[in-house]
Amino acid sequence: MTLDTGLEHKFARFGDGLTVSDEAVIEGYASLFGQTDQGGDCVEQGAYCASLKSLGHRGQRVKMLWQHDPAQPIGVWDEVREDSKGLWVKGRLLESTQRGREAAALIQAGAIDGLSIGYRTKRARKTDKGQRLLTELELWEVSLVTFPMLPSARVAAKGSFLELEDTWRQIAEVLTGAQLEMARR
Repeated sequence: MTLDTGLEHKFARFGDGLTVSDEAVIEGYASLFGQTDQGGDCVEQGAYCASLKSLGHRGQRVKMLWQHDPAQPIGVWDEVREDSKGLWVKGRLLESTQRGREAAALIQAGAIDGLSIGYRTKRARKTDKGQRLLTELELWEVSLVTFPMLPSARVAAKGSFLELEDTWRQIAEVLTGAQLEMARR
């Protein structure tokens, strides 16, 4: 018998070349704004803000699970935040647990390459393209999974190219804003 918790799941692919650092630290995007996943859902920027704020006020964290199984926590997310690109996560696989060691080995071997968020939809609306635009979500967990639904989101090991990529994206946003301002004059 399966217990229906009402939770939905949204998947994201790690990306190419993922490795796990000696400390088993992983980081990257669990969800990307404005991109439609294979289920026809698109998350709007700001959709996680209220949930993350509420968790912080209660002193709780988003859980790191194995394949959405609440009986199999495999690590901790030390940082979960929204930025202009999506929902960014950074955490540690707990190699003191059997499943944590297995997850690290599977990531290093390329057998696991996805993240998936577990959430409840608080607010959503249909777009004229027939998509479901998710405007407010109650985030419960981010899992390591085998089959992701949003191939463009990625996770990388600590100290990887994602920090540099984020810096270049921020520089590009500033330059684009400056160009628009100059065009108005």
